Amino acid sequence: MWALRRASIPLRTRGFNVRASCVKLAGTSSVEEEDVINESHGITYGGFLSPNMRFHSVHNASLNFTVGKRALSSSSTKEEDDLEDGFSELEMPAGSGYESEDLLTSDDGDLSDDGQKEDVEEPPHNEVDEAAKEKGNPRRGRVESKLFNEIMNAQGISLHSVLEKWLEKGNELTREEVSLAMLYLRKRKLFGRALLLSEWLESKKEFEFIERDYASRLDLIAKLRGLHKAEVYIETIPESCSREIMYRTLLANCVSQNNVKKAEEVFSKMKDLDFPITVFTCNQLLFLYKRNDRKKIADVLLLMENENINPSSHTYSILIDTKGQSKDIDGMDQIVDRMKAQGIEPDINTQAVLIRHYISSGLQDKAETLLKEMEGENLKQNRWLCRILLPLYANLGKVDEVGRIWKVCETNPRYDECLGAIEAWGKLNKIDEAEKVFEIMVKKWKLSSKTCSILLKVYANNKMLMKGKDLIKRMGDGGCRIGPLTWDAIVKLYVQAGEVEKADSVLQKAAQQSQMKPIFSTYLTILEQYANRGDIHNSEKIFLRMKQADYPSKAKMYQVLMNAYINAKVPAYGIRDRLRADSIYPNRNLANQLVQVDGFRKNPVSDLLD
Repeated sequence: MWALRRASIPLRTRGFNVRASCVKLAGTSSVEEEDVINESHGITYGGFLSPNMRFHSVHNASLNFTVGKRALSSSSTKEEDDLEDGFSELEMPAGSGYESEDLLTSDDGDLSDDGQKEDVEEPPHNEVDEAAKEKGNPRRGRVESKLFNEIMNAQGISLHSVLEKWLEKGNELTREEVSLAMLYLRKRKLFGRALLLSEWLESKKEFEFIERDYASRLDLIAKLRGLHKAEVYIETIPESCSREIMYRTLLANCVSQNNVKKAEEVFSKMKDLDFPITVFTCNQLLFLYKRNDRKKIADVLLLMENENINPSSHTYSILIDTKGQSKDIDGMDQIVDRMKAQGIEPDINTQAVLIRHYISSGLQDKAETLLKEMEGENLKQNRWLCRILLPLYANLGKVDEVGRIWKVCETNPRYDECLGAIEAWGKLNKIDEAEKVFEIMVKKWKLSSKTCSILLKVYANNKMLMKGKDLIKRMGDGGCRIGPLTWDAIVKLYVQAGEVEKADSVLQKAAQQSQMKPIFSTYLTILEQYANRGDIHNSEKIFLRMKQADYPSKAKMYQVLMNAYINAKVPAYGIRDRLRADSIYPNRNLANQLVQVDGFRKNPVSDLLD
């Protein structure tokens, strides 16, 4: 058990209305109020965070929902633990922010890209898949799946027909075989084929669907067909299945798709249905607000205090990353100390988060010390760490260390180690070494969009346009599927070379020719370039295309757009109404920009002229 300790300022002065029966987080209408926020408006967390570790909560940072107080057990269920593992995006390394390892996912998926960059593989939500993962991957090895191979070989053929023929050949359809196939499809982000397989399995009625099967289907529908379709699907699930698990799955997809409004609606729905508020649910909200509105983190933590919910390792990881992103290294270290005091040791992902933030804050020695601890004394026995260590040593600028780690892998490299090596050598501007690793991959595995995309990123970061063009031509000749991640690399290749209009044209053609949606940050890259030029026309054009692509409106989009008006020295009439229509409450930077683009703003000179 842990408790939140009030700061010296009473809660009522911080925008909270706390009663014995409920916690209501109220809002205010002023969008500029943040300019006068006092630093003391924080919450301290006794038994969890020390008095110096504050997450600020202000009037306009309300969660927009009310949570009834109930007596809850702070321990999580097995089902909840499975779900926590199933949505491993909560473990996304700091500094990635969709960027650092965004090209490690494949363009080969079936309509799998939802516009977000995902840095980590998403484990299955089916309990059979979880069991198969344990059986089939005890030493990070691979168990063969005949069903998966049959599906992968069925290019351009109806999947249902392929599966029917597979059965006709006398193959047995077991849960273990199905779970392995689902696991590998999800790991490769082939969500379209996974959904077809799920639908076919239910139609065959070879075995009864259980709770986890329905949750898996729901997750796939949310990824491919949208959150609304997923909500409709929930109503068709048998009453015998837990609605709580289904709504937790839906909530996690809202967070994955960065849809704040829908996530809050789903949370309110869960409260209305009297589902218990769990640490998994709170972690989802924390992760959502870490991305979008860090002031609301205090609200979630206050909610956890009132519901007697103990923090998990994921909770600490999110808070550590949030502090690191705010450049509050002392606060970050204090959270680590509190985490250890609670008997929770930082895992490898959390250690990677800490190292990245130490590096970005210039604490090279501290980062290197933690890296050595993380590596241990026998890297050959813990070889799976190489993929993580390579880019981290590259961030430190340690050429010799990257070379040393790569030598451990070089004689018989694994796929993910090669990707890490290309990324690491690219960061160190060692283009020849990166290309050598690339050629090793091409010889050992076939040429793929994933492999090419990460090398394209290296070329883009080093402004090597001609090499990038040659690689794109090679991809075309090799029959590689060009998708959102490759588009992102190509756009950045042209942008780094100063050819913004060409990047814009490439992205527009790609979006028109494919059913897949470009990645959010691909559009943002072009928008930033036009905004820096003060090109309002093209900035508004890209902004409109982002809205048409059905991305949730974000403060970052408006922040970049307003830069275009500021650089052009032109007022942005109606911008406040646009923000209000998209339910965006300005942060400090956005509020300052609003003042600069206000066409009706008065100043001493205008007063004299009036």
